[in-house]
Amino acid sequence: MSEALNSAGAASAPLPRQVADAYVDALVDLDPLTGTFLGVPESHGKLPDFSPAGQEAQAVLNRTTLAELAAAEARPGGSADAERRCAKLLRERLEADLAVHEAGEGLRAVSNLSSPVHSVREIFTVMPTGTDEDWAAVASRMRAMPVALDGYRASLEEGLARGLYAGPRQVSTVLGQFAEWLGETGRDGGTGRSWFAEFAAGGPEKLRTELAEAAGEADRAIAALRDWMRDVYRPGVAGAPETVGRERYALWARYWNGTDLDLEEAYDYGWSEFHRLLEQMRTEAEKVLPGASTPWDALRHLDTHGEAVEGVDAVREWLQGLMDEAIAELDGTHFELAEPVRRVEAQIAPPGGAAAPYYTQPSLDFSRPGRTWLPTMGETRFPVYDLVSTWYHEGVPGHHLQLAQWTYVADRLSKYQTTVGMVSANAEGWALYAERLMDELGFLTTAERRLGYLDAQMMRAVRVIVDIGMHLELEIPADSPFHPGERWTPELAQEFFGLHSGRPADFVESELVRYLGMPGQAIGYKLGERCWLRGREAARRAHGDAFDPKAWHMAALSLGSLGLDDLEAELSAL
Repeated sequence: MSEALNSAGAASAPLPRQVADAYVDALVDLDPLTGTFLGVPESHGKLPDFSPAGQEAQAVLNRTTLAELAAAEARPGGSADAERRCAKLLRERLEADLAVHEAGEGLRAVSNLSSPVHSVREIFTVMPTGTDEDWAAVASRMRAMPVALDGYRASLEEGLARGLYAGPRQVSTVLGQFAEWLGETGRDGGTGRSWFAEFAAGGPEKLRTELAEAAGEADRAIAALRDWMRDVYRPGVAGAPETVGRERYALWARYWNGTDLDLEEAYDYGWSEFHRLLEQMRTEAEKVLPGASTPWDALRHLDTHGEAVEGVDAVREWLQGLMDEAIAELDGTHFELAEPVRRVEAQIAPPGGAAAPYYTQPSLDFSRPGRTWLPTMGETRFPVYDLVSTWYHEGVPGHHLQLAQWTYVADRLSKYQTTVGMVSANAEGWALYAERLMDELGFLTTAERRLGYLDAQMMRAVRVIVDIGMHLELEIPADSPFHPGERWTPELAQEFFGLHSGRPADFVESELVRYLGMPGQAIGYKLGERCWLRGREAARRAHGDAFDPKAWHMAALSLGSLGLDDLEAELSAL
């Protein structure tokens, strides 16, 4: 081909951001769950194909998009800053996703928090329900569950045939969750009514029969999957390792963090943070309970004698008030928030999930606002020390300010950079940075609230230690206060977590199961926070007295998603 034709072809190719947005549109066709999160009405009544063929269809899309991206990068204008950032993210994310796919990880996707079946249930909590048409889509999606879950089962069957096993602890935990979803068990005993039936009961009277029948189909699909996993899959994976080993761990760490990590350096960093935070916790614990043997004795004292909110409805209102107050105090001083970003809703999470709170991003048109979700785990009394810093993380100025701002600037960047291209460690790192920022700004006004913040920080440091330690079977350092010289196992990890956390035992167990089923994700909080802090410090040094924290925060929150190495470089240059 002549040079002239090559130049003409490059000039006619789309730019990287156009390739990225075309990818999102194509992905929505394959994955209606993504469509619903984005607010695409045509997606609301559908579910993805979770079968091996469905997984391969997405891989084909990823490979095709990578080829289109190469042409886009060669086009004049393809190297402009906005295009360059989008191209780097798109390439890194698609390659990471393909690496996971080609390793067959989708054929053993069983987790207490992140799996196809969990995604299917969660999607109902973000669907619009304001009209009869909305509820008809709910019924249609429930009716689609048997086919979708049959596809998921087909993937797990292929995984069994290929010797790609999920961890037995994941399987047992998910079976327990299924029983709770079906109304067979729960913290108050079985209700006899499933989660899907409860959800469908909120629909309009004219569609009540149709919704009830659809919920019955959903229940039968869950029950059939439960029975197969109990009778076939659980025996099939009996004796499989709970941990993933170095090769699989490195694969997943890249997926969740957007970069290839030096895992030993990260492990050492986790220990250094552990020792730093422990000293600070001892200082605050002495203020809370003089003479306490450990900081966690002081926290247990606060469980019964500290500030608390009584009642599920009351805690939802209290969390909403905390976020509203943070917006009022921060907007115009440390941030400059657009009106749609100022709206965020506190919600109670549906039962039968993991113990960790979470956040859901607004739809692209903000018709569905950003929402925080609190799993109550059957509790009705909520100590404040455990809520304040957590809601600075999940809500304001944490996940909500970042992800809602990404949504707000999606037209200036790309839909991909601000939605489906999210790197977990970028977002979790910002949210942990947000907790620290509120401490720096003086919002943690009592010793018990500050001790709760430090306990939350400690949990993230412990995550780095145990997640890397147990999956790689690393040695516990000689200066550790816990089993020095031994090698990590899941049992030691759970014991260590329990000794160095203010959370109850069921939360600790749920978290440990989460780490086993999502290797490499939990380390992104601390490692991501480190990137945000390093980037801010580099920008501050570069600007000297002219450094403007508000301007830096808003520029940083408007970058869109990036992997950790690219994130730190971009933050440093702002």
